[in-house]
Amino acid sequence: MALIPQSWVGVMSFVVFLLFALQADALPKKKGNANTATAATGATAAAGGVSAAAAASKITAATDGSTILDKTVTINGLSIRYKISAPADQFTAASGVSGGAAAANATGTAGLNVLLHGDGGQSFFDFPNQAVQNNLMGVVVLAPNKNLFWGGGSGLDRTDGVAHAAAVNSLIQDQLSQDVAFDPANVFFTGVSGGSLLLSGFFVPAFGATYKTGVVLNCGGLTPQVDVVDGATLAASMKIHFQSTQDELALLQPAIPAAITAYEKIATDAGLSAAQIGALQTVDNTPNGGGHCAFDNKDFVSGVQLMSTNFENIMGANASGEVTGIGNVLKTVVGNEAVKFTSAT
Repeated sequence: MALIPQSWVGVMSFVVFLLFALQADALPKKKGNANTATAATGATAAAGGVSAAAAASKITAATDGSTILDKTVTINGLSIRYKISAPADQFTAASGVSGGAAAANATGTAGLNVLLHGDGGQSFFDFPNQAVQNNLMGVVVLAPNKNLFWGGGSGLDRTDGVAHAAAVNSLIQDQLSQDVAFDPANVFFTGVSGGSLLLSGFFVPAFGATYKTGVVLNCGGLTPQVDVVDGATLAASMKIHFQSTQDELALLQPAIPAAITAYEKIATDAGLSAAQIGALQTVDNTPNGGGHCAFDNKDFVSGVQLMSTNFENIMGANASGEVTGIGNVLKTVVGNEAVKFTSAT
């Protein structure tokens, strides 16, 4: 009788072996080089919660002759799609751009102008800052949700603002240097509508003191929705320009002056004089007649393009402040906090 259990033990051991062998054989196998997936996506895993995503990279030509890399990565669990416009030789060899010669994590001579679009993503697809301007290569980033709202939520209530701001920061700090050589001390920002809400409400308070550069907040603004990190450094080193129209959306009409006042207070609390604040924080809402973001008095798309084309005149070291069709937009916020609106739209 003792032989029967032993026989069954042998049979069952053989069956278990077969089951594991068949399951192992059913697992997908990598084909070819171990780097095939990375090469196909142009994505390189990096620190800070950045990993390769499934979407393949696309490479096209920019309006100024530079090269556009369009790519998707996963950052902190969020799928982040972005585009970079740069001279071909400034891209890394791993980016997949023909002629890319830079080494990953190399410091380049040019900086970045990172643009966050308005609700719905129009300015991501238009890419108004794609030309290399004022030694800044253009970058646009797509909001990581189905509505393409930066910060998620709706209206002025951006419920995912903290997570989205952190993802943008990680994109710049950990991922972009895998794609292109740039100067990390020369990274500027542009917001459009909902993108301006994310920047002013979440990104600038949390990370502005790290960058010490500047931001143009087009047709949108929020008071800081999170704690301000190192307000003294932020106030003394970050140029902030608020640009709106007189016939902005009714929802934004109280929010924009409130944001202006809040950032002026950060500077005042840091001990900056009125003259110092005036040199760093500026505002204009001269345009009237085109509606939300229509800075050229025509429409949203051409208005946003106008501000992008004149970015150097607003944020450059020797900025003239002159914007075609508007005039000098660099008016100090001191005394101009309560910008006037003529109508509700």
